[in-house]
Amino acid sequence: MNLPNILTLSRIVAIPVIIFLFLTGNPVAQWFAFALYVIAAITDFFDGALARRMNAVSPLGRMLDPIADKLLVGALLIAFAFAGSFTTGLTWAAIAIMMREIAVSGLREHLGSEGVTVHVTAIAKYKTMTQLIALGAMLVVPLVPGLELAAHGLVWLAAVLTVYTGVEYFMKAWPHLSGAKV
Repeated sequence: MNLPNILTLSRIVAIPVIIFLFLTGNPVAQWFAFALYVIAAITDFFDGALARRMNAVSPLGRMLDPIADKLLVGALLIAFAFAGSFTTGLTWAAIAIMMREIAVSGLREHLGSEGVTVHVTAIAKYKTMTQLIALGAMLVVPLVPGLELAAHGLVWLAAVLTVYTGVEYFMKAWPHLSGAKV
C-alpha cells in the first residue's frame, strides 16, 4: 500500500458520503458534499501523478484508478436521476455515459486477457475531466441560482466526449475483436 493507492481508495470511500450528503437536501450538507467531491476529484489527478513521480506505479493502482473514476461518476449519475435533478434528455445522456463506461471496461478486460493493452488516449483524459467538472456543477445546481443551464450543457458535453471515446476505443480494438491478423 502506497500513498497513490491510498488516495485512490479514499476516493472510493468518499463516494457514499458524498451521495448521502447530497441526497439530504440540506444546503449545508450539500456544500459539504461538493467540497468532499472536489477533494475526491483532485485525488484523481494526484494519485497517478504521485505514482509516476514516486516510482510507485502498481498493478493495484492501475486497476483501482479507473474503477474509482467509474464508481464516482456512476454513483453520482444515479443519485442525480434519483433526486430528480435530470430532465428526460439528461437521463438519456447519463445512460449513454454509463453504457460506454461499462462497455469500455469490458473491452479492456477482454483485450487484457488476450495480452493486448488498451492505452488511455488524451481525449479520454479530457472526457474524464469533463465528466468530473459536469458532475461537480450538477452538485451545486440546487445551491447556486442560474447554474442549471451551464451544468446541463456540461453534462451533454461529457456525454458526447464519452460516447466519442467509446467509439474510438472500439474502432482501434476492432482488428483484435474481428479475428483479423494484427
